[in-house]
Amino acid sequence: MIVQLTGTLVEVLPTHVIVDVGGIGYELGVSATTAASLPAVGEAGVTLLARMLVKESAVELYGFASREERAVFDRLVGVSGVGPKLALAVLSTFSPASLATVVVTQDATRMATVPGVGKKKAQRLLMELQDVFTRDTELRGLVGMSEPAPRSPLANTAESVQSDATSALLAMGFTPQEAELALRGHEDAGALTVEKAISYALRHLGGGA
Repeated sequence: MIVQLTGTLVEVLPTHVIVDVGGIGYELGVSATTAASLPAVGEAGVTLLARMLVKESAVELYGFASREERAVFDRLVGVSGVGPKLALAVLSTFSPASLATVVVTQDATRMATVPGVGKKKAQRLLMELQDVFTRDTELRGLVGMSEPAPRSPLANTAESVQSDATSALLAMGFTPQEAELALRGHEDAGALTVEKAISYALRHLGGGA
């Protein structure tokens, strides 16, 4: 199993790169994000994390600039109906942390901006990924999501909604002050669940919902 390659960049395109390792050229499918992060063609000593997928008719390699991106790719291709190309399209549209935000808020409109993903497919992907992000401890840590607090029988009380929404916003990178200000008035606006409170806060923070 090839998990990392270090060599000279021979070609860099938004969809794939070629790396010369000891005289052997390896073609790796990449996201536009990884492609944009790479140095100029001809640069030596470039390292890409890799994932090798073996199919009946071919062996394919995919490259990543970060552990976070590779981890999310692994989880995406594990979702029914998501192949490597669609997984890379998602990673070309969202960083791992941004994707976590989209999943937490169940934002089907933003997910549908991924090429090849319509509104219905976006909703299905979000439902499946919500379970992945919630249960996968490694992935939660990589994208900066905190562990979910244990639910009490009064999980939907105003206090717990405020607390859970604040925790989610902090995990997305907002400061405690920003989270507090963004959530002010969410009850009066009818945002009485965690998901609605987060969407309400993101609108105030300019993140969309």
